[in-house]
Amino acid sequence: MMERVSNWPDRILLASPRGFCAGVRRAIDVLRSVQEQNPNTPIFSYHEIIHNTHIVSGFERSGVTFVNSLGEVPDNTPLVFSAHGVSPAIMDQAQQRRLSVVDTTCPLVSKTHTEAQRYISEGLTVLYIGHKGHDETVGTLGFAPDIKLIETAEEAEKVEVPDPLKVALITQTTLSFDDAEVIRDIVLKRFPATVTPKVTDICFATQNRQDGVKEMVRRGAEAVVVCGSLTSSNSTRLKEVALAHDAESFFVDEASQLNPSDFRGFSCIGLTSGASAPEDKFQEIEEFFRSRGSVIFEEVRVADESMISFAPPK
Repeated sequence: MMERVSNWPDRILLASPRGFCAGVRRAIDVLRSVQEQNPNTPIFSYHEIIHNTHIVSGFERSGVTFVNSLGEVPDNTPLVFSAHGVSPAIMDQAQQRRLSVVDTTCPLVSKTHTEAQRYISEGLTVLYIGHKGHDETVGTLGFAPDIKLIETAEEAEKVEVPDPLKVALITQTTLSFDDAEVIRDIVLKRFPATVTPKVTDICFATQNRQDGVKEMVRRGAEAVVVCGSLTSSNSTRLKEVALAHDAESFFVDEASQLNPSDFRGFSCIGLTSGASAPEDKFQEIEEFFRSRGSVIFEEVRVADESMISFAPPK
């Protein structure tokens, strides 16, 4: 054990659940299965399979090539669509080229695609709360050119629709529930007849991890360490939730990015990881605190996730 650090936190809260959600685990398992079924064959993935640098670099070392254009994919090559989903245009392009496609789109993302198509077929103007440029948003917006993207409350106040009585609202699955709720409330105030899904579009795992941050702060965490990659929307939201609840936040990909001096003076620290962050990286962060003398480690469980993986694609 390292020498105990003076003025070091004596209480560490461990969020539960944390780490891989069912959709992420499914995408990783499917890509590994494609590799096993196609030994010595180049495998391509349209976009990063999930948004985590460690997972992506590991697959790259094992021979997977991640691309942002189907033009980069050779003919007669296995192609995997990422967990974030793709637009119908990309699906059609892959079919026209007769690529061997395996689609790992998260079922919860597919749910929003189905909602978008149904609302559009009913003649509704679809408003989509999401982040411009995110892979999931790009895929969902591809289901109809007339879907209107809303990123902020200010945009919600200004968005115009042809018929205020024919509006529907859907949401990117990895957003902060609190932030999305602010926008949702504005839309419903301006257009009271707006149709919304019976079940929230925000992923249950995303919500559970955000609730975990809130609960750790409620129990005394003065700062929250979030394990995740900068490209991960759901991980970034965890940092924002901590800050919104008056806790400091440290967002890192791995323990080597932590600086012991940053944590002197805190008595209680919360640890969590995004839905695309590997558990071994979280454990290394936990060990960072254990090895320097923190004495109380307490699990903060806000939900039991019985759904740990979705069924593989057909």
